[in-house]
Amino acid sequence: MKLQIKNLDNQDIGEIELSDEVFGLPARADILHRVVNWQLAKRRSGNHKTKGVSEISGTTKKPYRQKGTGRARQGSLRSPQFRKGATIFGPVVRSHAHDLQRKVRKLGLKTALSVKAADGKLIVLDVARTDSHKTKALAQKFKALGLTSALIIDGHQLDENFVRASANIPLIDVLPEQGANVYDILRRDVLVLTRNAVEQLEARLK
Repeated sequence: MKLQIKNLDNQDIGEIELSDEVFGLPARADILHRVVNWQLAKRRSGNHKTKGVSEISGTTKKPYRQKGTGRARQGSLRSPQFRKGATIFGPVVRSHAHDLQRKVRKLGLKTALSVKAADGKLIVLDVARTDSHKTKALAQKFKALGLTSALIIDGHQLDENFVRASANIPLIDVLPEQGANVYDILRRDVLVLTRNAVEQLEARLK
């Protein structure tokens, strides 16, 4: 498929041929769901914790004698039925990460790129560079391009001025090509790729 190449002044400066192998796949909600779930599971801290009986601070003395009181037998005030007692089967510190096959992760990224292309939410920029690190000028260029919620992916090396200028603009993210991922692509409305990013993504995913 062919797409127009734009510059930051919203001018068409040429065309680029996108590989159907990377940008022309059918939408697969199941694959996208699996990859996003895998990404979010990895970033969970997993530091939730409740105390078991052995961790509760308190006496180990038997509360009262076993027989003759008319009450239910008890062995510890740290048991869960008592106030300030333990929690049974509560959460413990653990990792939520799970494995996902590399071919599924690769298919997920290609599917996310294809979905944006099919929806007309893919823009190809010539370069993502600015002469100034000031936000105001770049925000006006984004407004001309119609970018209110966008992920911008450049090549391996990001332009420092461009990154600084875009940092204060809400709902605008900038990533290098090696950081391209399904979750960030789907969470923004428009995907913006530089010509360099397209070439590197196609080389990586073909």
